[in-house]
Amino acid sequence: MIADDLTGGVKVASLLEEQGVRCPVATSADAVEGLPGDVQAVVVGRKLLSRPAEEAVADARHSARALLAQGAKQLYYKYSTLFCSTARGNIGPVAEALMEMTHTECVLFCPGRPERKATVYQGRLFVGIDMLHETPRRYDPVTPMTNSNLVEVLQSQSRVEVGLLNHDTMRAGRAACERYLAEQSAAGVRFFIVDVIDPGDLARVAALARHSALVTGSDDLPVALSRGWRNVAPTEPRTLLPAAPGHAAVISGSCTPRTSRQLARFEAAHPVYRIDLVKAAGDECGTLGEAVEWARARLVHGPVGVATTTDADGVKRAQAELGRESASALADELLGRMSRALYELGVRKFVVAGGETSGSVIRSLGIERLEVGAYDDLQGGYCHRANGDPVSLVVKSGSAGEEDFIDVALERMRMADAASG
Repeated sequence: MIADDLTGGVKVASLLEEQGVRCPVATSADAVEGLPGDVQAVVVGRKLLSRPAEEAVADARHSARALLAQGAKQLYYKYSTLFCSTARGNIGPVAEALMEMTHTECVLFCPGRPERKATVYQGRLFVGIDMLHETPRRYDPVTPMTNSNLVEVLQSQSRVEVGLLNHDTMRAGRAACERYLAEQSAAGVRFFIVDVIDPGDLARVAALARHSALVTGSDDLPVALSRGWRNVAPTEPRTLLPAAPGHAAVISGSCTPRTSRQLARFEAAHPVYRIDLVKAAGDECGTLGEAVEWARARLVHGPVGVATTTDADGVKRAQAELGRESASALADELLGRMSRALYELGVRKFVVAGGETSGSVIRSLGIERLEVGAYDDLQGGYCHRANGDPVSLVVKSGSAGEEDFIDVALERMRMADAASG
């Protein structure tokens, strides 16, 4: 699998691990070499979502070449359930590149996750009873989703023609779907948004796509696909990963209301250093130096937090002063550098909030491959680097988790340390 962000890549790997499918996450194409013999699938988690399209395409091609060289039978391009993308891509451009590399005639797009109340009907994406454009996702600072018609969204960023495999055709059976896809492909349609409104539909998509060289979608379709692997013996799901002795820290770059509540709960019992992006823009080194010394004095007493998390007014202020993309990039850069500084202070357990932030932290720590725990109340974010200097992390998207998520994540890593003793 090629995931368009690292947090999403860890989550889909955890869902497979829950099924007993051993699935590590590589943070670069080079890291897929020399995988252990019990590996049945692998995710390459990359930062593709918000990069310029030409960069994202080149990166995805590099990952695909590495996976195909390792004998991958099927490539899966994983993106957000909410089809998050900018006006210029990158779902369409990346899928076109992978279609060309795999010589695939038609490509299915299946973002639906019915068990999570994300459904697609007549090509429109619903979250519960609300259409995508009616949800808070329309206000996202990087990927505002203002159109629920995924056929139109995908067509706007694709050179090939986009069609719809609708619910009536899906329910007519596999043979009917194959005839329809063949007819549409002959007419020049290459991409197909797939209607999915319940788990049975997901199983139908998996059966239809079982032998396709390229499939695309969100988190749940790989699980459905894995149930058709007859030559794979499941392993025992893991909820505890190896120990990572050392201090613990929370890194938060997400500004969602949910993350803000989680951080406030943590802050009621532990110190948190909040970085003001506008101030930091004028003195990055000074801000980081102050934060490092602040952490140094407190880590011996327990977990600490470092955050750029702020409320809606704070986000508007930073974007007004720095620009939307520059503010986001500065936050990720500062938190990545701070995570490295915390590591040098002895932190080996990290809880990281924010998809882009998680990627920045993992890159800054120089982590190339991660073991992943089975999906559970940590919502697929629990992972571990096992080498001579182990590090454990729990990464989460901004909207994930209950209000006690940080406490639960820290406790899980402490349990792993205790179990190893």
